[in-house]
Amino acid sequence: MNREEARKKAEELVKKMTFEEMASQLRYDSPAIERLGVPEYNWWNEGLHGLARSGTATVFPQSIGLGATFDKELMEEIGNCIGTEARARYNESSKRGDRDIYKGLTIWSPNVNLFRDPRWGRGQETYGEDPVHISKMAIPFIKGIQGKKKTMLAAACAKHFAVHSGPEALRHSFDARVSLKEMYETYLPAFEACVKEGEVEAVMGAYNRTNGEPCCGHNYLMKEVLRGKWGFKGHFVSDCWAIRDFHENHKVTATPERSVKLALEAGCDVNCGCTYQKILSAKRKGLIDEKTVRESAIRLFTTRFMLGMFEENEWDSLGFKDIDTKEHRQLADKAALESVVLLKNDGILPLDKKKIGSIAVIGPNADSRAALIGNYHGTPGRHVTVLEGIMDEAGDDISVHYAKGAHLFMDKEENLAKPFDRVTEAVIAAENTDLTVLCLGLDETLEGEEGDTGNSYASGDKNTLEFPESQEVLFDALVKTGKPIILLVMTGSVMDLRFANEHCAAVLQTWYPGGQGGKSIADILFGKVSPSGKLPVTIYNSLEDLPEFTDYSMKGRTYRFIEDDNKVLFPFGYGLTYSKTSAKDLKVVKDFADGDAQVEVTVSNTGDADVSDVLQLYLKVADSALEVPNAHLVDFERVELKKGETKTVTFTVPKKSLMVVNEEGERVFEGSKADIYVGFAGPDNRSAELTGTAAAHVSIEF
Repeated sequence: MNREEARKKAEELVKKMTFEEMASQLRYDSPAIERLGVPEYNWWNEGLHGLARSGTATVFPQSIGLGATFDKELMEEIGNCIGTEARARYNESSKRGDRDIYKGLTIWSPNVNLFRDPRWGRGQETYGEDPVHISKMAIPFIKGIQGKKKTMLAAACAKHFAVHSGPEALRHSFDARVSLKEMYETYLPAFEACVKEGEVEAVMGAYNRTNGEPCCGHNYLMKEVLRGKWGFKGHFVSDCWAIRDFHENHKVTATPERSVKLALEAGCDVNCGCTYQKILSAKRKGLIDEKTVRESAIRLFTTRFMLGMFEENEWDSLGFKDIDTKEHRQLADKAALESVVLLKNDGILPLDKKKIGSIAVIGPNADSRAALIGNYHGTPGRHVTVLEGIMDEAGDDISVHYAKGAHLFMDKEENLAKPFDRVTEAVIAAENTDLTVLCLGLDETLEGEEGDTGNSYASGDKNTLEFPESQEVLFDALVKTGKPIILLVMTGSVMDLRFANEHCAAVLQTWYPGGQGGKSIADILFGKVSPSGKLPVTIYNSLEDLPEFTDYSMKGRTYRFIEDDNKVLFPFGYGLTYSKTSAKDLKVVKDFADGDAQVEVTVSNTGDADVSDVLQLYLKVADSALEVPNAHLVDFERVELKKGETKTVTFTVPKKSLMVVNEEGERVFEGSKADIYVGFAGPDNRSAELTGTAAAHVSIEF
């Protein structure tokens, strides 16, 4: 059902409701209106990297890991899997009268906020630090969730609108201050793409204020930009209990009723929280009128009609058999394989079974299920930890020895023991085997959302980029054995990897790789598949190289604004394979005279392994003072290259990529020349140093 038809039906239904009934439907836990045949409905469901919090479901790598795949086609398949499993659970639960939270069709994903600072605990829920990359990953994900049939499969929600990325501890009272240039250059593009290109059905506001106004009652962002400039027709959701913050923490209103007025009149349709229970009181006090509430109710029922909730539809056959299927698990395995980023390899990888007799698998995340699944997760039908994956792949020919080595963050495993009680066992295992696979990192108890973690000292954020002391003591002891170490960094964010880069034979960023992620990691370690992930974020040398966490200016942040390559250990867009790929002979085959341009590049695999690698196109307007400091990503494609193969790849370069943002936040054409770069990493000096090859370059006039 298209939006126009659905809205007409919604208008007819809402017209029959009393004011009290309309108001009740604006709560996230909307009660039934039995006399009108409207069942109860809970708007709150989650699906960042798989259907979450309602039992068994396919669990994909955490969102930041999906970002590392740089695979647009894969994202649509994953979105479709999540939409399918949500519909299947909704069908089965509804038949049994169970309309509880996390069992509906409105999926509050994707999170398209910018991961601007590695301290942010919720950065793992995002796709990374670049607005173009985020957009190109989110759009197919949204389309996959919402489906392509007459009835919407499920409804996606882009969150958290709009300038939001920590600190978690301050989010209920914090005011993010940004210029109009930075807002339109960095913080808004992904949301605009989700609305205009992804046709996302919902948008969720953030907790914080932006430039003085609370995001869930922001007249400029919600009315002028979202519904005005962008023409958004779907519904708007508050973050959970964010409207209560208006009067309790932001102090922009004096009473709950005033908060209701501010949010409703800005266009917030669903209150995740309890403040909209004051709608009736606000009306009695003359603060709101019926028309405002009616419009929100119509928008919400438009979505419900588009989802086919009140009639038979083509998704009714989905059910139990469609959740956590073999095909969905295989898709999760593919995502995990593509998400792993090989940061360093001195030649130890891939492991040769004929040359290895024994392996020590060590670390608090080696046999951890929590380190597979990140936050906002479902329950995998089967877990495969790194230890299990390596044991399965090693078979009977290689002896595998496990030692936990350390608690994830406490200084001992046993209460009566001395500090670091498991280190000796790990050292013994390392000394008596050929090599060590060391699994360090975090999990959702140490990084995540405020209130959802055990990391109370930072409310889910990190105070440091260092590993917990328990892990650092273990790491240091293993290095002193002199045995080769392959480090797996199992985190949702970047760490300080200078020590690891100096002392490890190989370093892999595995993120939180999903339910069966240990299998995929083992496949990469033993060379069944070449690693192909790319960093969606910059790995800095240290926090000293970054501005204050609360500073929302982009100066000195992310690859687009970094002022010194020496501050970067591993750059955005970087990731090694088991082969050697290069891009050369970049040429313009169509200029910008009649619109979009086209460039052509020759790519080659001169190494010894077949690979999938990510070809990236960057651009910088050469003669505009308004351009960002460094060349910025425009597009990317996965390229399959067999060993010895050479092929030609063509990119379309949109003319709009030449636009720069002025101080008023307007996108304008300024300048006459642009530099275009294409390579399997970014065009920066550090990437060239690490890969041994520079991106191909061509200049073009426009």
